[in-house]
Amino acid sequence: MIYSDKNLAQKLERTEARSNADFVETRAKMFPESGAEWIEVGGAYAMFDGAESPLTQTFGLGVFDEITDAEFEKLEEFFKKRAAPVLHEVSPMADASLLELLNKRGYQPIELSSILYLSLEEKEFSDTPKNENLTMRVIEKGEEKIWAQTSADGWATEMEGLAEFMLEFCFIGASSAGAFPFIAELGGKPVSTGSLYIYDDVAILAGTSTVPEARRQGAQNALLDARLKYAVEKGCKLAIMGAAPGSQSQRNAETNGFRIAYTRTKWQLMK
Repeated sequence: MIYSDKNLAQKLERTEARSNADFVETRAKMFPESGAEWIEVGGAYAMFDGAESPLTQTFGLGVFDEITDAEFEKLEEFFKKRAAPVLHEVSPMADASLLELLNKRGYQPIELSSILYLSLEEKEFSDTPKNENLTMRVIEKGEEKIWAQTSADGWATEMEGLAEFMLEFCFIGASSAGAFPFIAELGGKPVSTGSLYIYDDVAILAGTSTVPEARRQGAQNALLDARLKYAVEKGCKLAIMGAAPGSQSQRNAETNGFRIAYTRTKWQLMK
């Protein structure tokens, strides 16, 4: 049994931070003019991936080391000098003193997310696919643009007006170190994508999307199952993912045996 405690939180937060750091480094290589970079302060990874990027924030704040005003000053300066919002994802496993500092420094909570985990040593898989017309696989080198376009098409209705941003974002994600981009094909046509990152014996799942015309045919659950099987083959013992509380993604994860480790809060500096 794996319990939700600070040790688990450290593993979850560091794995997510490492995957995002790889993404930021990949953007910096592909687009040097972006100024993408990351730093570590007090055990937390602070990412700058562009002022509008969902990765521009910190991960692991207060979970590894005690955070004081001095660390906050360094982190806030990192974002402010890049004209980016100051955002921190904070686990409830962080030291309680962090809440007092966040309030004192003018932060407000703006978002919640469920962080889920699954022990792969206990996971059982079915050999019978729910939709035999679906095939899942890791993309081959040179297919990053196909993966990115399929993924961006799947996000189009949820992120209207951000087509160009999402296409670039997905292309970088498919090209990042540590990434195993999965694609689902229906009758040979790409219809759904899902990200998998592996660090040590931990797999992190992210970024599943399905094109509108292929939804409700089991692609997301099939991709989830395929990525977990692949992670086991690679020696992973733990899988993690994040989802909006009460969302379909969370329900899919719980249906497949994931448990909620904790609900994380995103804080934004308002002054």
